[in-house]
Amino acid sequence: MARAGGMTNAVNVGIAVQADWENREFISNISLNVRRLFDFLLQFEATTKSKLAALNEKLDILERKLEVLEVQVSSATTNPSVFT
Repeated sequence: MARAGGMTNAVNVGIAVQADWENREFISNISLNVRRLFDFLLQFEATTKSKLAALNEKLDILERKLEVLEVQVSSATTNPSVFT
């Protein structure tokens, strides 16, 4: 009888060890995927900031050109002989 109880206890320990191993593997996979997501987000942020900065520069240039055109239109409206 002692032997059967010892086997049951050994089986229970084996099951517990297996479950612990599976839990650790699951946690490891989750951690790895969280790290990958974090790395992606950092890269995405850097890329997005760079692209937004480039677009902002282009927008600034267009705004300056628009201001020049507005002044030219305003001048032409007040003094049409300048352009004839």
